[in-house]
Amino acid sequence: MSASPTTLYYVHDPMCSWCWAYRPTWLRLRANLPEEISWQNVLGGLAPDNDQPMPENMRNMIQGHWRQIQSSHGTDFNFDFWSECQPRRDTYKACRAVIAAARQQAEEAMIEAIQKAYYLRAMNPSEPDTLADLAAELGLNRARFAEDLGSAQTETEFRRQLSLRTRLKVRSFPSLVLQQGSVCSIIRHDYQDFRTSLAEIINCP
Repeated sequence: MSASPTTLYYVHDPMCSWCWAYRPTWLRLRANLPEEISWQNVLGGLAPDNDQPMPENMRNMIQGHWRQIQSSHGTDFNFDFWSECQPRRDTYKACRAVIAAARQQAEEAMIEAIQKAYYLRAMNPSEPDTLADLAAELGLNRARFAEDLGSAQTETEFRRQLSLRTRLKVRSFPSLVLQQGSVCSIIRHDYQDFRTSLAEIINCP
């Protein structure tokens, strides 16, 4: 391992179903990282702002992804979402919600809340009111959160993270990138076993 400052970037989207599947392993990987390695979330931005209902073919495709993940990894999904909500192909608002929550020291809590709302509680995180409800459930100042959700500062930070994702050459979520000084290395991830990634990280030159 290089003596240069080392950061493990986790590039994700809170409404990415594969990120939901990877979450338990990501938490174990984080807990087992060597002390000299820091980690940082990077919001990848899966789908831009969109107020139109999700087309039927896309609804079917995403539900197919859920079934595939459920079958291959045992991840829980509540398919009531597709009958009880009006899906939109829009994850940017959920990404901004993570940034807004971070202003109240609740970044990780909001990521988990969005995932559980979407995948387990049949709630729609593409709706600002849903995101504000989640913030209130977490004990955050709802009014401040709602203001931050649409603020220029939040948008600037989101665009910074999107640019970082581009610089890291990430095209799919979730992704792990280890940066040592100016050198970045893609780290393989295993949905079932954190040790696959940990071994690569430790042995990275």
